[in-house]
Amino acid sequence: MKFRDLLDDFGQRREAALAMGGEEKLAKRRSQGVLNARERLDTLLDPDSFCESGLFARGIRPEVRHKTPADGKIAGFGRIDGREVAVVSNDFTVVGASSSSINGKKIRHMREVASERGMPLIFLGESAGARMPDRMGAPGRAMLGQDAAEYLRDRRTPWVSALLGDCYGSSTWYACMSDFVVMRKGATMAVASSLVTSVAINQPVDAEDLGGWRLHTAETGLVDMAVDTDEEALEAVRTFLSYLPRHNGEAPPRAEPVDPPADAAERILEVLPEVRNAVYDVRDIVRCVVDEGSLFELKARFGKSVVTGLARIDGRSVGILANNPKFKGGAIDVDAMRKAVNLLVLCDSYNLPVVFMVDQPGFLIGIDGERRWAPGRIMNWMNAISLVTTPKLSVIMRKSYGQAYLNMGGGRNSDEVLCWPTADLGFVDPVLGVHMLHKLKREDDPERFDKLVEELKRDSAAYALAELYETQMLIDPRETRQALARLLEVHANKGGVGEHKLATWPTSY
Repeated sequence: MKFRDLLDDFGQRREAALAMGGEEKLAKRRSQGVLNARERLDTLLDPDSFCESGLFARGIRPEVRHKTPADGKIAGFGRIDGREVAVVSNDFTVVGASSSSINGKKIRHMREVASERGMPLIFLGESAGARMPDRMGAPGRAMLGQDAAEYLRDRRTPWVSALLGDCYGSSTWYACMSDFVVMRKGATMAVASSLVTSVAINQPVDAEDLGGWRLHTAETGLVDMAVDTDEEALEAVRTFLSYLPRHNGEAPPRAEPVDPPADAAERILEVLPEVRNAVYDVRDIVRCVVDEGSLFELKARFGKSVVTGLARIDGRSVGILANNPKFKGGAIDVDAMRKAVNLLVLCDSYNLPVVFMVDQPGFLIGIDGERRWAPGRIMNWMNAISLVTTPKLSVIMRKSYGQAYLNMGGGRNSDEVLCWPTADLGFVDPVLGVHMLHKLKREDDPERFDKLVEELKRDSAAYALAELYETQMLIDPRETRQALARLLEVHANKGGVGEHKLATWPTSY
């Protein structure tokens, strides 16, 4: 063939591949207000930065080759805020973006290049699961298990998943291995579809109950954030990555500092109740300490008695782990334990300092917690905190009771422990302490009871801890931001790269 004929043929084939599943299917998505796979890439990536890999891939079976442009998964490289990323965008208009031997090779290539060249890997999930009949019988089994590292998470680079429709099979697996997962409301994530599940268990199954955003943000904790639109989900991906380095061998990027409002320091004293047992929302205090608008909360609907998220202090990225008395009085339940460990793993893997904001009455005890192996969760947390090699700074604001004193960075579990004058370091609440130590109730002897309570309070005061040099700094709450900013400078001297001892911690536990 002549060059012109070859190029004409090339152009026609390229147009066919770019047409995805055809105008009818694309129009239906537009009518639903949902972006298609290529529009999602246009929204996510910097303009004109996408470099596609595998445009001319097709399904391996002859009978589907003609209707599988790009084989249902659009892969390649792009930039976000000028930094390189690898991305796989599932094209549901092409046989439901079902997993096949060919598009599996695409995913593997993106994963290997991202890991070896040091760039984040992003999955835009929407898939029907395994392609049939490709996966059936012995030949189908032979497609599986050809990559021993397919499900390895060594956290050399960040992985992010956006769940943007029905997500079964590979979209689910990669979401469960990702460092951050955002879900559009209306999307689902499960092992298999509600139809398949309904047949398997012989009873009706609602897709939302099986794997909707309410389930995964509040009950399983597998999803970090739920949003209303594709555009919001993709913006969340960009924002999350802005806090992290491209790979674990470099420090996180430093942003231009944005001071909180001038009255933020004074506002701490307005938020923190003078009555010791009164509740408040710790996020209101965190926002007074971190850079303006920088708190990016993770798993807000899960394990609510702790708040976890990313933020910046004087432009430096940090992880925030804060007790929240607004929920359960700040008592730490099993879900909160999982949430806390998840944050520690993220910070250690990607060189983020951890800032503990402490106000907790201990672990939430009871039959339910014991049945969900609370003691094991507590020790998992202690194991994890012992392995964190990034800077750990703990601010004890009010209560820090019992074993949870250690889990929240007390003692040598932090590089620096700061206390406010309001800190209370008892093993338990003083009233309960008198009951335990002296077997005394207030109605038995009010005068002696009140005296014993006051004695316990004095022994548990921040000044008593400072005298023992178990807190390195006793500060005015209004000085917290300045103190943390200075200490982050002190502890950044090794170049801001840790040892990543938690990098292979299980992605679900």
